Amino acid sequence: MGAFQKTFRVSTRGRADVRDISAEVESAVAESGIRRGIVNVSGAGSTLGITTLEYELGCVADLRRALDNIAPANLDYAHNARWGDENGYAHLRSALIGTSRSFPVIDGRLGVGTWQQIVLCDFDDRPREREITATVLGD
Repeated sequence: MGAFQKTFRVSTRGRADVRDISAEVESAVAESGIRRGIVNVSGAGSTLGITTLEYELGCVADLRRALDNIAPANLDYAHNARWGDENGYAHLRSALIGTSRSFPVIDGRLGVGTWQQIVLCDFDDRPREREITATVLGD
């Protein structure tokens, strides 16, 4: 079994900024030379999420609206009171979405659907430089 790891950075605007990172993950899979296995995509931080969706304006807007309903930015979060900041909602959204996902590698390619893109969601209350690691395992 082989292993390959690649880290890349993504600049974000914060406030539920959603970025398509499928090309970067596909590139890591191609560079790995692994034909059959799995790729794990993991973001460093507690105010981001890694998930999939059809990356188009309507779907991105729907995701943002759903997250605004589930964890609104303007609630009185205990995290904000404890740390004197205003991003308690971002930590909660990250916990709900999760900071990593795994996908199959099939015939040396990322195994996702035609309308399924891998996205980084930055929930923090300010722009960030995010570090994403793609780890490819297989043969």
